[in-house]
Amino acid sequence: MIVKYGGNAMKSLELRRAVAAEIAALRAEVPVVVVHGGGPVIERELAARGVTSEFRGGLRVTTPAAMDVVEMALCQLNKQLSQDVGGAVGLMGRDSDLLRAEVLDPELGRVGRVTGVNADLLRTLLGAGITPVLGCVAVGPDGDALNVNADTAAGAVAGALNDGVVFLTDVDGVYRAYPDPDSRAATLSRAEVEEGVAQGWIAGGMIPKVRAALDALDRGAPFAVIASGMQAGVLAAATRGEAGTRITP
Repeated sequence: MIVKYGGNAMKSLELRRAVAAEIAALRAEVPVVVVHGGGPVIERELAARGVTSEFRGGLRVTTPAAMDVVEMALCQLNKQLSQDVGGAVGLMGRDSDLLRAEVLDPELGRVGRVTGVNADLLRTLLGAGITPVLGCVAVGPDGDALNVNADTAAGAVAGALNDGVVFLTDVDGVYRAYPDPDSRAATLSRAEVEEGVAQGWIAGGMIPKVRAALDALDRGAPFAVIASGMQAGVLAAATRGEAGTRITP
């Protein structure tokens, strides 16, 4: 199972450690790879250094100066999460070419699109009973770091390993009539997702989340789940289809 742990779902130290404990418990049932972002941490470190950045299309415009701060912040968070999970090793894309990428758009600076995953390294660690915790910094063709969206990085890892992926975020799933809790869709097919976007009941910040899920399916993942990481107990329920929204081909 691939678990994408979003930065907005780890603002509280207590919650972060509770979710880490759930990941450790899930590992007793299936091997787990954790892919994480860290938006709030990155914002804090950029502000502390007076480095400004803007967003275009949901992606951070990443100058070389911003890239240095992004990598530093994610490396620190990576080790903290690895310690929280236990029995884990923290990795970044530079480690043994774990995540390879190319520049997505020159106007975005050092923002990358994943082109390759060192799946053999992940399988070796999983085979040894070690949980890989992967920060979303990739290595570019020039050997320098590229900032990669954590959702797409998790999708790429899920596709490379042909495993399902759970996107833990700050919402409970996809709603047909948001915010009516009874309208949460337990399952959606690719066609239903495209229909929801076209009809407008999938809108706003949910669009990039479902696009990341569809990208994971495109890369070979058998399913993707969008679920809340803001409360304890959701992860195990999501893997059983009892929470969140499961998106299938």
